[in-house]
Amino acid sequence: MNIERPTIRLKPKSDSRHLRRGFPWVYDNELVTDRRTRALPAGTIARLEDADRKPIATVTVNPASKIFARLLDRDPEAVIDRHWIATRLTRALQTRTALFDAPFYRLIHAEADGFPGVIIDRFGDAAVIQPNAAWADARLDEIVEVLAQVTGVSVVVKSGSGRARSLEGLDDASAVLLGSIEAPVAVVMNGATYMADLLGGQKTGLFYDQRPNHAFVARLAKGTDVLDVFSHVGGFALSALAGGARSALCVDGSNAALTLAWAGAKASGVADRFDSRTADAFVAMSALAEEGRTFGTVICDPPAFAPHKGARDAGLRAYEKVARLGAALVAPDGTLTLCSCSHAVDAEQFRAASLRGIGRAARSCQILRTSFAGPDHPQHPQLAESGYLKAMTFRLLG
Repeated sequence: MNIERPTIRLKPKSDSRHLRRGFPWVYDNELVTDRRTRALPAGTIARLEDADRKPIATVTVNPASKIFARLLDRDPEAVIDRHWIATRLTRALQTRTALFDAPFYRLIHAEADGFPGVIIDRFGDAAVIQPNAAWADARLDEIVEVLAQVTGVSVVVKSGSGRARSLEGLDDASAVLLGSIEAPVAVVMNGATYMADLLGGQKTGLFYDQRPNHAFVARLAKGTDVLDVFSHVGGFALSALAGGARSALCVDGSNAALTLAWAGAKASGVADRFDSRTADAFVAMSALAEEGRTFGTVICDPPAFAPHKGARDAGLRAYEKVARLGAALVAPDGTLTLCSCSHAVDAEQFRAASLRGIGRAARSCQILRTSFAGPDHPQHPQLAESGYLKAMTFRLLG
């Protein structure tokens, strides 16, 4: 079957082998672009051919983006319809159902789940979708309908925030697309209750990616005082308290996030051991050091300091500074967990920056664990960006 659709073609010197092996993006400088291809509406489904006019895949195009084409299907004649959407959603749902006892997880992790540029987090009967690619934005109504049919969710919220949508030339509007929702949603993980604001919170309202790292740190934190810096809604702190930590202090620049952290502490029954400071993290860590405070467990989970390659050097300096300030607050033989969600910083670069910072704090350490996101955030084998999260736990000796 030869489906009627536009064709885009690789330049004569462009090597198609990485695309045939599954790399999901085609950059604008790899393609023959003319008036016809540049006039294709963003989100158009097209056939990708190599320089010899041999079909490679079905792609979606956006002439306004440096990622000109995103691979939808390795079949050049694939039909991208409701059945195609339902098949991919069902496959993702089956994996998450096998992994988790309750319907609280990342359901779709973009390219890694065969849904280019799309994030869907599930919160019980509700879901938050980030359609960060033009094709998904254009087909959003259809995706939402199929999502509700496959999963049974009755509420779907669109999160329009984030750098990815602006790079695609999309708006930043958020909206409730199905059903209605007013209050934050309670999410139970690792024995703690978190409050997720699906309408006004960061990204989808809660970061599921750190779930296994929360659990690991909680085991180490039993009986210790915990400092959770860049805490958002209390991710590491609440799980540590649920696991038997003596106390926890959350530091974040967002008062709204800390209000949700307090609500989570109360819902978890640990508010009597919980405290917070609304402050710039660097300022707060310096102030705590001046106060002579130390903690048996310190976690620093900052936002992406290096969201693109141009910010890498500055981002690495920031990660080094975080490690230095955090290490100064760790009690003898305590643990320091450092995290990075920067696409442009790989695991080895992050490790080196963290060790430089710990060394500058005049501390010796052991590396206890290096980890990544949980299994509901699968990694695409050809796309390093899908494995964005890095977390390292160190024991600081003496």
